Amino acid sequence: MSSISRQASLPNETNVANTNNNNNNNNDNIVIEATSSPNAQKMNGLTLSELCCLFCCPPCPARIAAKLAFLPPEPTYTIIPDDNHSSKLTLKFSERADWQYTQRELECFEVQYAQSSRGNRIACMYVRATANPKYTLLFSHGNAVDLGQMSSFYLGLGTRINCNIFSYDYSGYGASTGKPSEKNLYADINAAWLTLRSKYGVSPDKIILYGQSIGTVPTVDLASRYELGAVILHSPLMSGMRVAFPNTKRTWFFDAFPSIDKVPKINSPVLVIHGTEDEVIDFSHGLAIYERCPHAVEPLWVEGAGHNDIELYCQYLERLKKFISVDLPASGSTAASTTTTTNQS
Repeated sequence: MSSISRQASLPNETNVANTNNNNNNNNDNIVIEATSSPNAQKMNGLTLSELCCLFCCPPCPARIAAKLAFLPPEPTYTIIPDDNHSSKLTLKFSERADWQYTQRELECFEVQYAQSSRGNRIACMYVRATANPKYTLLFSHGNAVDLGQMSSFYLGLGTRINCNIFSYDYSGYGASTGKPSEKNLYADINAAWLTLRSKYGVSPDKIILYGQSIGTVPTVDLASRYELGAVILHSPLMSGMRVAFPNTKRTWFFDAFPSIDKVPKINSPVLVIHGTEDEVIDFSHGLAIYERCPHAVEPLWVEGAGHNDIELYCQYLERLKKFISVDLPASGSTAASTTTTTNQS
């Protein structure tokens, strides 16, 4: 069965979509069934007692980060030695994973470990969704899923936009060791970035960083330090304090995830995606991030969409395809023209 025709489970910030294995005749439809969860608004639905614990004695970014962001699920996969290749690792999905794959589909997934600068072993997955990819997405997922739950989405999305996908699990998620923290987020994506470049030989100009929700935090951090192909920020947040306290106007020394202060340093084209009815990270966050990006392209504001259902809207795939096929070549031409003019002068 071609991965183009299958329904793909999608990133869900607070729980995992439950889908079935029925074929989908519409190649451009990616389907999700979002279910309710008591944690659904954890990031901005804190009780008074939780807020007191969060910001007292004394407030610190690590405490804010732990309370606001991290909900690692029970692992849905394991990484084991390949019986046929002593030096190769293979992926084994648990029954909790969204899909059970055919052998041909399993061959699209490659797994390995990367070592982070903070000493954690980071599980990485490379998805060969297409033979001739335009780009490779370095994907940082949401806060309550792991690679096993995201795998079918990666395969479906990559096929539709003609890109391969490289992803990783944060420290304390899936098969990655350690505990989730803000500092580990930055070290984790850096380890994944280095692995993608060294093991697979993908040049920076052919890498698109894609971050969703909490995944936009390491994405923005890496993009502010390296020049690369492009950046996609899906439901981004300005900072942890601004999520918990919407009236916060500045970045305090104890704030966590201060992406709003880093986006001006991004020199690559940036596509910002946000739902206007986001119940977890308010739409104002996406708008503010967009306004601070010096190289932002036309954003995608999905009217009526919440935090976990943007992918249900046809505009989602349409905008991604346009970004990759139209916006990025245009950005490249502009950059080349600017360079030529500068050299001539």
